Amino acid sequence: MRISHVAIGVVLSAAFQFANAETIGSVDTVFKLIGPDHKIVVEAFDDPKVGGVSCYLSRAKTGGIKGAIGLAEDKSDSSVACRQVGALSFNGKVARTEEVFSERASIFFKHTRVVRMVDPKRNTLVYLVYSDKLIEGSPKNSVTAVPVPANQPIPLQ
Repeated sequence: MRISHVAIGVVLSAAFQFANAETIGSVDTVFKLIGPDHKIVVEAFDDPKVGGVSCYLSRAKTGGIKGAIGLAEDKSDSSVACRQVGALSFNGKVARTEEVFSERASIFFKHTRVVRMVDPKRNTLVYLVYSDKLIEGSPKNSVTAVPVPANQPIPLQ
């Protein structure tokens, strides 16, 4: 019983470390007579552990009746661009690989995820977007990098 409470706490605390995305805008790609149109949505989120870095994520959103009621599975097409938008600061030590964003892309088993990786040799933060599925993932992905000034080492865990 005690272990299950600890596990729930770990899962909940991990969930709160993810960035929250803010919708910047969208464009319709397919007209749907009933329900919302298929579209590409552009969202922004700030890296929760690296101040001064914002990421822009574009993703396909499925419309129609299934999309309106949350039963549609979004396509795996997505792209990410992360940029330095202010002075860089680190909120503690960062892991070499860490998930910074996750959002559901289907009712059950598919997610769009953004992972931050650290390239210490080049003093650079690398961001990868991909989608996964419980049974089978997708090779579709996109990558971007934010160089950190040479006089500011990245504090690794």
